[in-house]
Amino acid sequence: MSASTKNLTEGEPWRLILFFTLPLIAGNIFQQLYGFVDTLIVGRILGVEALAAVGCTGPLLFLIMGFAMGTTSGLAIVTGQRFGAQDAKGVRQSAAACLLTTLIIAAVMTVFAFGMCHYFLLWMQTPQEIIDDAYAFISIIFGLLVVPFFLLMLTNMVRALGDSRMPTVILAFALTCNIILEPLFIMVFDWGVPGAAWAVVVAQSIGVAASVLYIYKKVPALHIRREDWHFDRAFLWEHARIGLPMGFQASIIAIGAVILQVALNNLGPVAVASYAASQKVDSLALMPMMSFGMAMAAYTAQNFGARKFHRISEGVKKCVYMSVGFSIVVGIFNAICGPWLVGMFVTEEAEQVVEYGSMYLLIQGSCYWVLALLFIFRSVLQGLGKSAVPTFAGIMELVMRAGAAIILCEAWGYLGACWASPLAWIGSAVPLMIAYYYTRKAFVRNGRKELS
Repeated sequence: MSASTKNLTEGEPWRLILFFTLPLIAGNIFQQLYGFVDTLIVGRILGVEALAAVGCTGPLLFLIMGFAMGTTSGLAIVTGQRFGAQDAKGVRQSAAACLLTTLIIAAVMTVFAFGMCHYFLLWMQTPQEIIDDAYAFISIIFGLLVVPFFLLMLTNMVRALGDSRMPTVILAFALTCNIILEPLFIMVFDWGVPGAAWAVVVAQSIGVAASVLYIYKKVPALHIRREDWHFDRAFLWEHARIGLPMGFQASIIAIGAVILQVALNNLGPVAVASYAASQKVDSLALMPMMSFGMAMAAYTAQNFGARKFHRISEGVKKCVYMSVGFSIVVGIFNAICGPWLVGMFVTEEAEQVVEYGSMYLLIQGSCYWVLALLFIFRSVLQGLGKSAVPTFAGIMELVMRAGAAIILCEAWGYLGACWASPLAWIGSAVPLMIAYYYTRKAFVRNGRKELS
């Protein structure tokens, strides 16, 4: 085993999970900082309308990029299972299958997303004064989807082998490039809102190049040979049956976000700008919970491949303690610092944006502990290769978020929008926790190995 990989099937579960998670937290924060930097720079330099234009594309980006993140994470689960089983050839063949599947999916999604993005903006009832800038921004991102797809796939394959540190370094490097390029493109080249999009694409391209170089130099387990491309359709389907449902889960959730954005658009540019600014802060805040979930997917996949079922249960229990603890601390911080955090995105005159954004962060932060449980149990089931219940949970999340958008926004206005996500988390977490309980009982009942 090379220094660039880590066996998660041996050692104290809580220690493995924690030290695997810490770089993931940093990496996910860097990933989210792309949008954070876009919003901050655009809002400060180009004004509230430009901020609203970039912000209103968030649900569409979530729809497509969520699919990319879910799919690539799911594909890499098979790689992790092969690695846990110490199947070197299987790891290489899985990597080849991941890359081929990613290329096909990225091509299809590019045609779909680029062709439909203007119609999506119209359907979302994007305010007329910001729709042109919104289209200029999102059409560039969607036209070059192959770049983020491959960045996510390469980093997820490395993580599947137990290395969560180097993907974080690569993302940090790419983000640094984005921070340098974005003001250059907007202010010096005078590209306006499209300059923010080009900065993201160029920075992500640098990340892809860095990932390829790292794998070539340091990860021999992923060095694909010519014969590794020879696999049957059943092997390809083994990846797709996990990857595609995970992608669809994220997309189902995102549809609810799109419906909520429609309701927000009807409340006017101030509500849109408030939601956009506070959601960027919220996206950073939930990274610890998401990262613990990602760690559990890798941990579960490797231990499932090694047939060490008892370690999965122990890992779940310890991860719940750690992630819920993180969620409480982050929620309190957001509630206290909300006005200052939202105020970073706007000028002193936009007091209502700060007021609305602070309300959003207070309500979200009070329910982060539910989200922590959601991420853990969903990721464990996915790491076991189970996709049906997580997909159902995604549908529940869609129903709850859409219901809040349609009913609560109509009754309570912006306050109703603030409650959409917490209600969605509850609707999703409950079936996931029930499914994990019965899955755990099934392991014991089948006599494979006790989980506790």
